[in-house]
Order: sequence, then C-alpha cells, then structure tokens
Amino acid sequence: MMNRAQLVSAIRAKKSVLCVGLDTDLEKIPKHLYAEEDPVFAFNKAIIDATKDYTVAYKINTAFYESQGVKGWISMGKTLDYIPKDIFTIADAKRGDIGNTADQYAKTFFSTYPFDSVTVAPYMGADSVKPFLQYDGNWAIVLGLTSNPGSGDFQLQQCGGELLYEKVLQTVAGWGNPGNLMFVIGATRKEQLRDIRNMLPEHFFLVPGVGAQGGDVPTVCENAMNKDGGILINVSRAIIFAGNDADFAKRAGEAAAEYQEQMAAYL
Repeated sequence: MMNRAQLVSAIRAKKSVLCVGLDTDLEKIPKHLYAEEDPVFAFNKAIIDATKDYTVAYKINTAFYESQGVKGWISMGKTLDYIPKDIFTIADAKRGDIGNTADQYAKTFFSTYPFDSVTVAPYMGADSVKPFLQYDGNWAIVLGLTSNPGSGDFQLQQCGGELLYEKVLQTVAGWGNPGNLMFVIGATRKEQLRDIRNMLPEHFFLVPGVGAQGGDVPTVCENAMNKDGGILINVSRAIIFAGNDADFAKRAGEAAAEYQEQMAAYL
C-alpha cells in the first residue's frame, strides 16, 4: 500500500504525475498477441515494462476485465501483481452501493485484489463511501466532476445556491482526509479546475480526459497542482494504443515519456 507521503515522494523523484490507464480492450491489442496464453496480460506486461519509468500510477479499468469473465479476472490479478510495488494502483471500478454490499466491494479491491485505491460513486451518500475508508492505508477516489456530456444532467444543476458537484465535493471531503480521499475531476472542465483546487487545497485529484478526450497537460497542471503535485493525470488510449504493431510497447513508452516531459516542467 502506498500512503500519501510515498506517493508524493514518487512524484518528486520521477517528476511525473502520470497515471497510465490499462483499459485493455482485447479487440484493440496487436493481433500477434492472440497466440499468447493470456493475451491481455501479455499486452499489459509489455506496456508496464515500457512505461514504468515515467508513471507514478496505473489505473486498471475493471470493466475491460470483468467483461471477459473468469479469464478477465485472472488477467487483472496477474497484471496487478506485476505492477512494481512503488507505483500507485487504482481499481477503476466505480462501485457505489451501501451496507454489506459496499463492505464486500471494499474487501474485493483492498484485500482479495490488493489495490491501493478504488473509484467510488457517491450518489447514495455516506453509506456508499465510508466502508472504503475503513482500510488503513487505502484510498477511496470519489467521483466529483466528470467530463462526459451527461454530467450536466445532475452535476451542474443548482442545489441550494451552489452546483451539485460543489456540494458533493465539500460534503464528501468531511468523511475522510487528504490521506485517504481523492476526487475524480475531469480534465476537459478547464474552467472549474482552479475553483475546485481553491475549494480543496490539499486533496489529490485523479484527472481523466487528457489525450484522446481532448484535455491537455499544461491546463491541468497550471490550474490544479498544489505543493505536493496533488494530481494524477490519467492517459489511457493515447499511450497504450499509441502503436498497434510489433513495436506497440516501444511506441507506448515514447508516448509516456512525452507526457512525463510535459509534467516535469511543472515539478
């Protein structure tokens, strides 16, 4: 498990806030890997080898593994085991239930599969988040402001004189602390990044939306960084699918190095 001090230390040592998203779609990986016993793990292993010097976190989007049934869960477990222990791990599972169910989800991603963190949806309130805060050393990464078009349906609606996402952020922040709570803040919401950082000066933000979704590193760093770095910028497709031939891993490493170089200017 990586605590906040260890994460901050990794950010400073690598001059990087890069998080590589392992959204490994079996239909998009190079076809020559199909000959491997476990094509998904073979792909992930090569990506990790090529990018580990430039990244401080890996985010495994569990949907791409769950959809493969038992084989996918096995691939996910092998991938998690292969990630170096000094790199932060995220289960992007977006769980959001309550009671015994939330307890079992927390057990799944903090015990059975020993991730450092898991993404959580807060719609059902404290009951859906607090079970993930009971594990010493682990993190809940709570959905705050997302970048999808449908975010306007609820998150950007007025709620008692403030926007709903602002109420969510301020309320959830009181359930934990900057050492066990992060928030998902979409990178394409450029105008809100600075306001959210002012609202939550100490918390880490997991920032998706850079790369294929249109966000950019300078805007995120200039508006959302704090003294500890304070952000993990996730890039998935733009790195892992930078190439689709025999040199796919080399191309991924080059893409990761380019992102790290951009980030280093701010660290």
